[in-house]
Amino acid sequence: MVGVNSDSSMRQIKGEARPIVPAEERLEVLAALGGVDYLFLFDEPDPGNAIAQLRPDILVKGGDWREEEIVGRDTVQSYGGRVVTLPYYGDYSTTKMIELVVKRYSSPEDG
Repeated sequence: MVGVNSDSSMRQIKGEARPIVPAEERLEVLAALGGVDYLFLFDEPDPGNAIAQLRPDILVKGGDWREEEIVGRDTVQSYGGRVVTLPYYGDYSTTKMIELVVKRYSSPEDG
């Protein structure tokens, strides 16, 4: 089960220029992954309410988050669930791609 920020949620977090990829397309990509059984959008800036309602046995987050910063950690651990972080590959973030495009194509000779 994968929770995905809605477009309005992403704008609250990252600003009006985001998201680059609309929610429907992000959902389509995730739905194609074999290990994903269910997807849901949430409109809040964080998934805390969804986590409290769903009560997952395992909460997974990217390694760019320290465990004590993970929203829902306390909730999941309060009933014996586990929190797992996956390795972070910093060069594969949307923010990094935007920075690269701006840097590469903003000089006058690229016109």
